[in-house]
Amino acid sequence: MDIDIGARLRSLREQHGLSQRELAKQAGVTNGTISMIEQNKSSPSVGSLKKVLDGIPIAMSEFFANDFSSRRKIFYQADELATISEGKIQYFQIGRDLTGKSLQVLHETYAPGADTGRNMLSHQGEEAGFVVQGRLEITVGSERKVLKKGEAFYFESHRPHRFKCIGDEAAIVVSACTPPSF
Repeated sequence: MDIDIGARLRSLREQHGLSQRELAKQAGVTNGTISMIEQNKSSPSVGSLKKVLDGIPIAMSEFFANDFSSRRKIFYQADELATISEGKIQYFQIGRDLTGKSLQVLHETYAPGADTGRNMLSHQGEEAGFVVQGRLEITVGSERKVLKKGEAFYFESHRPHRFKCIGDEAAIVVSACTPPSF
């Protein structure tokens, strides 16, 4: 697996609002060192990379474990959505890594008759969504309603809830949850 150290360093530096010059000063290296690494014109030794990362500061393990480029991404193609679940209920999420994010957005598809199960869901936060196609029965606590295209929901997620597709047409929902908890 090839890791683009230069792009990863550039994304991390920009995420922290640092110029190449500022990072170089904090790390005790030359501006040229940062530039060469970011352009992949120099492959830093472990010691050199650690020195640069100490200027941020971030542990080397975290530098390689996280995908810093996805945190700054703004636009996503359909094939870039993260697949959370496939089957009778499909969930596609905007962005793969929600570390440090406060919002989760999903494109949900419920096959006819599909539901989230007898056990009600419950978690911290709030969630809301719009039915884009079909009919979706939503139960929140003791309240139940069948929503159709153009209708929406918004509730506190700690309240027990479940979703079920009603009818012969798949239900499609675009939803948001804060904080990300699914």
